[in-house]
Amino acid sequence: MSSPEENIAKLGLSLPQISAPVAKYVPFVIVGDIVTISGQVSKNDDGSVLTGKAGADSSTDEAKKAAQNCGLQILSVLKEACGGDLSRVKKCVRIGGFVNASLAYSEQPEVINGVSELIVAVFGEEIGMHARAAVGVGSLPRNALVEAEAQFQIV
Repeated sequence: MSSPEENIAKLGLSLPQISAPVAKYVPFVIVGDIVTISGQVSKNDDGSVLTGKAGADSSTDEAKKAAQNCGLQILSVLKEACGGDLSRVKKCVRIGGFVNASLAYSEQPEVINGVSELIVAVFGEEIGMHARAAVGVGSLPRNALVEAEAQFQIV
């Protein structure tokens, strides 16, 4: 069985640098064996925030790619929380996804699949399948296209 890091490489992806919080919070909190990852907004390759509204400025496929980007950031923070070893992850418990959407837009579940599919590809079905929320919102911090947060059980 491949390690999570090997699975990320097999997908042709890499983990980004962790961004410093922009307000009064920390990137993650560990309580017992649960790691809660703060919301991660969609970013461009240069680290700038990927902005816009799904259904107006971005297609569902573009927003899904932005959600995958949020998932990679979640994995970067999770790796730090795990002392550099993603194999400590026992279960992905929950993903919360927020899509900056036009009023009539209704494809939030398909967008947040960008995070969910990444987590399952990295950890496998048994560890990676999770509870989830996919919510459309009128705005996100810095006009981000997507934001996602997560909880994981670790050993």
